[in-house]
Amino acid sequence: MEYVDPIKDIESINAIKEVLKKQSQRDLLLFVFGINTGIRVSDLLSLKVGDIRDQDGIKEFLYLQDSNDQKAYYINNRIYIELEEYLKDHDFKEEDFLFKSKKNDQAITRQQAYRIIHNAAKEVGIPGKIGMHTLRKTFGYHAYRKGIAISILMETYHHHSPSETLRYIGINKEEKRLVKVDVNL
Repeated sequence: MEYVDPIKDIESINAIKEVLKKQSQRDLLLFVFGINTGIRVSDLLSLKVGDIRDQDGIKEFLYLQDSNDQKAYYINNRIYIELEEYLKDHDFKEEDFLFKSKKNDQAITRQQAYRIIHNAAKEVGIPGKIGMHTLRKTFGYHAYRKGIAISILMETYHHHSPSETLRYIGINKEEKRLVKVDVNL
């Protein structure tokens, strides 16, 4: 597997969203879901509509089995908006794959997901290597920059040391880290 980079620049992230929105709501949702949760691509592609929606609407948390534990992933407002937009235009059954292929009833392949993300990044001129792990790394990079504890990210990635996680999300020692600790009581 080749090393890929996180997308560190918010303007680049927004540019990719614009490209994907013109292309397909499904593709935009894939990107938004990945960068806002850090879920592995294999887990993203295996999601079914019933995993994210129940009789009351879109769930607040997505639960996935991870080794021996069940992990909860928060469906934040960005994901929620794109999910609503995507689901309203499709007549999905609960057992349908969320990221359904246009050719059949299966999920898109890992290769197709790679092409979607890679081509959008290329179109907006993002330098560096971009792939499906870019979504996980982008999530971790921005979570860390916003003050999420490295221990939480280590657990998310199943890493054994803070240095391993920092290296994975593209934080080097030269980067200064200013975190707003804003309790705002």
